[in-house]
Amino acid sequence: MAGSVDWREKRYREIFADSVRGIMRRRERDPSFSAADLEGTLASLYIMDGADWGGRGEVQDISLSATIAAHERVLAEWRAETG
Repeated sequence: MAGSVDWREKRYREIFADSVRGIMRRRERDPSFSAADLEGTLASLYIMDGADWGGRGEVQDISLSATIAAHERVLAEWRAETG
């Protein structure tokens, strides 16, 4: 049973880290990218999360959850930087 939990946590961490890296890369390379853009993406992710009428499955739920958490983290850090 412990093995089944391990892969979930590992996958969540991988997706979270990849998402944070992608957002930060975009922030560094795209001067037009703003916190408002990130907020818009996050709003869309929340809609996707709530629109699970067909059942995504566990793997997709983990992916979406990690992606949302990464966006929330970067947005919070961005807001803290800009005061």
